[in-house]
Parts: sequence; C-alpha cells; structure tokens
Amino acid sequence: MTRILPRTLPKVRDQVVRHLTDPAGSLPVTMDRHWGPDSARQAADHLDHAALYWATGDMTALAMSAGTSLTETRWATADRPSACGLIVWDGGIGSIDYRGAPVPISATTWGPLPGGCGIVLWIPRTHIAAPDQPVREAIAPLIPCLRFVLPVTADPIPPEGLPSAELAAITHALAASWLLMQQPKLVGRVTQRPDKAVRRSYGRAGRESPEVTVIDLRHLYVPDSADAGEGQEGGRLYKHRWVVSGHWRDQPYGPNRQLRRRQWIPSYTKGPDGAPLLVTEKVNVWRR
Repeated sequence: MTRILPRTLPKVRDQVVRHLTDPAGSLPVTMDRHWGPDSARQAADHLDHAALYWATGDMTALAMSAGTSLTETRWATADRPSACGLIVWDGGIGSIDYRGAPVPISATTWGPLPGGCGIVLWIPRTHIAAPDQPVREAIAPLIPCLRFVLPVTADPIPPEGLPSAELAAITHALAASWLLMQQPKLVGRVTQRPDKAVRRSYGRAGRESPEVTVIDLRHLYVPDSADAGEGQEGGRLYKHRWVVSGHWRDQPYGPNRQLRRRQWIPSYTKGPDGAPLLVTEKVNVWRR
C-alpha cells in the first residue's frame, strides 16, 4: 500500500468498511472469532461515523514524546475531539508484536463500546502481504491487529490501569494528541477535501463529501544568539528543531476558573523553521 495522504483517507476508510461488512470476507470472521461477536460490525460503525484526522510526522513525534510524561489519562467522550474518530499517523506511531513479528501501527480508531471507549490499532496491509501478491482488492488497506476497551471513569486512569506497558505508551500518545489538538497556539488544524473522484462518488450516493483534519505542529522557533547563520563568525548552523523542556500543566478554565484540564507547556520549539523535529531518547524506544 502506498502512503496514506489526507486527500485519500476518505477512500481508504470506505474500503476498510467494505471489507468489514462483507459477509463473504475473511476479516469479519477473523475479528468476531478473536474479539467476540459483532466486533467487525462495531469497527465498521465507528469508521462510518468517524471524524477523520491525519497527523504529520512532527505532530506524531510530539504526541509520542508528550505521552511519555502523562501520568494519567481520561477516555470520556468529552475528552475526545469527536465521539468516534480515525487518526492516521504519518510515519507510524510505534510497533507492537503481531503474530510473532514487530509491525508498525499506522492508524488508530476510537468509539463507544459497552464498558467504555473502544480502541483499535491498525497496520498497513503491506506488512502481511507479499509484494507480488494482488492485494489491492483482496485485502483491506488497513488491517485491525488489536482491540481493547478503556474504562470511561470520572477520575483519570494511571498507566497501571491500562492493558500493558506497550499499550500504555500508545494510548498515552493518543490521549496526548487529543489534548494537543485543543491548543491552537501549539498545534495547527487545517481542513483538506478529498480527491475529486471521491467527492463525485459521495455525491452520486447522496452522501456529504467528507473532510480530513490535518494536525501539524506549529513552528514556534525562538531565535537564539547561538543560532547564527552559516558563514557568520562564531556561529552555529542547526539542522533540526527540538522541543525544549515541555511539560503538562493543569490549566484553570470555565466558570470562575474552577475547572482544570491538562495543557502541554513547551518552553519553545527551537531550531530553523521547517527543519526536521528531533525525537528525544524516550521516543527512540519506539520502532518506526
């Protein structure tokens, strides 16, 4: 499968839904056998109602880094950017063991399930199909590899309340991305329409044309005296950007500022505008 782009994400979503709802397909049988009856239908329903998000590489790296310092998380509907959602992580958001081999997680979906918030982790089909195998129609673009339900509680959940340390890291990155989306000074949100062919297809079916929200890290470069340009005496030329001393804070808001929400406070993002974002040591444990 080629790289998923924002303009192709609605088509990818529809292809996955078709595979999930095909009674003659292998995907519903496999999901229902491993995860319980109606698992495929529930995943398809979440996708059908999902708001679509596409996280850039910089945004993905920041979510992974910020997630490592989240001491607790909440999974209620009010804490999500939408009740149901599909987010594609450009470059992947780490790896998990799947059938005895590490595979990259390319996307995450969420939605309500009995007992809480259902999370599904998705891998690209290229990691389960041989390069010469005709996969375009036979296999869905994204394959569900793991599903779990997180309890929706009044109090935040610490990491030890999540299924495993590996999943805690992934779910904390997802929770961090939800929180970061609410900070317009740090994160930019741009709406992108799908390809013309997709829009025409939706129009023929009487469906509203979908939109994809592209999530990106704003460039918050703060000049420093050590950032002199190339050729300037005593100067240094930086080739990357990096987040300096980021941390979470309980920010007051609401009536009389009595409510609290988690907010990411970076000192600044340093380095030349447009340069790649460096990933910290904590994030390097993730396999891309």
